[in-house]
Amino acid sequence: MKYDVVIGLEVHVQIKTESKMFCSCPNRYGEEPNTLTCPVCMGYPGAMPVPNRKAIEKAVIAGLMCGCSISEYSKFDRKSYFYPDMAKNYQISQYDLPFCLEGNIKVEGKGFSGKKIQIKNIGITRIHLEEDAAKSNHYAACSGVDYNKAGIPLLEIVSEPDIASADEAYAYLTNLKEIMQYGNISSCDMEKGQMRCDVNISLKPKGRKEFGTKIELKNMNSFRAVHRAVEYEIDRQAEALDEGVTLRQETRGWNDERGETYLMRSKESAHDYRYFPEPDLMPVVFTKNDIDNFKADIPELPKAKRERFISQFNVTEYDAKVLTAEKAVADYFEKGAEHTKSPKLLANWMITDLLKEISDSGLNINEIRVTPENLAEMIEMINKKTISGKIGKTVLSEMFKTGNKPSVIVKEKGLIQDTDESSIEKYVDKAIEDNPSQAEQYRSGKKNVLQYFVGQVMKQSRGKANPQIAIKLLKEKLG
Repeated sequence: MKYDVVIGLEVHVQIKTESKMFCSCPNRYGEEPNTLTCPVCMGYPGAMPVPNRKAIEKAVIAGLMCGCSISEYSKFDRKSYFYPDMAKNYQISQYDLPFCLEGNIKVEGKGFSGKKIQIKNIGITRIHLEEDAAKSNHYAACSGVDYNKAGIPLLEIVSEPDIASADEAYAYLTNLKEIMQYGNISSCDMEKGQMRCDVNISLKPKGRKEFGTKIELKNMNSFRAVHRAVEYEIDRQAEALDEGVTLRQETRGWNDERGETYLMRSKESAHDYRYFPEPDLMPVVFTKNDIDNFKADIPELPKAKRERFISQFNVTEYDAKVLTAEKAVADYFEKGAEHTKSPKLLANWMITDLLKEISDSGLNINEIRVTPENLAEMIEMINKKTISGKIGKTVLSEMFKTGNKPSVIVKEKGLIQDTDESSIEKYVDKAIEDNPSQAEQYRSGKKNVLQYFVGQVMKQSRGKANPQIAIKLLKEKLG
């Protein structure tokens, strides 16, 4: 393509706190509409905001995890906002003195397309703290507003225009989500609106320093949608520029079903919001000692955890990436690893079988009945040859359904592995007798036919025969 792509992302992340940003209403999802409200978050005249200390601390820790410098002096500002989802017609946000400035995130891994991206640093311009708006619900004949979401603490993380492709945007969001989850800043559940993303994108002729016309994309509810919207917009803008069309600064929505962007409105500028210092809130002042204390609270970051998993548990780099992609999965693995002498085998079962069961069920790992301790117990049973790997799949499936301990399931269903050579020999003899042509193929040099016979033995024994003993006897009988 003859154009350079310039992308910056504005990511909104709801902070995980007990209460809202400027009042004591609970910060919870899924309650009946307009049941978690008070005069402050409903914007009643005269209601006074009180800042949530925990939200401010988490905002600072998020900034430190993203490599930002922390401002010793910050303040809140009013942003004029005339829309039904902001009852008081202004939002308490931050403008010129945010908490966090000039950070960066090292982006690595794969894009949505599966291609490995080149490792690069994406700059963070600023991270500021604000209150979330309410939720507008649109119906066939009317609209409604649910103010339960109004006032929830919200981080806005603004990147530098350092992103140059849809894959880089996807990788940046994936890395940012990991950081927010590992820092316990947010659960980042996009289906619940806990993480949202706006994209600023422009094209310019290759090599030109001056940026092109910036266009903002909204209404994207998944990383996949961000990737698709960016790819579409790159093609749309390139085609327009090729035809000599002058692009204008505007905000466009994303229609995921049609796979295209559409015009929403012309883009506002900062002066349209008429920012001014929030008169009802004092400035926030940190000492150097305060900032040092925040630094001491920074948890283990995803990259460090991956490296530790590789060295401590002897898992592969691929295993470590899969296990640490979600903090809840990493925590589950670590708990299980405390109860088995084979963490590598535990990792294999989690990646190959457990995560598939979770995906098929539509649950997340915190909702399943299989505890880390029970999965580790099953791994030990396989290690001790109490059950075979094949039986392990049956046991895991039953654990997933019932939550029972593997030892209970194995006893109830009579699944203990058969290690008696005389017993297994009967299955071996029967397999060879029933398959003379395959036996002749093996004897003539086609050694891979052995696996066919192993399968037959396992089938006859209903998975109970010890595979190693079966292989030993088959080689003796066939050789």
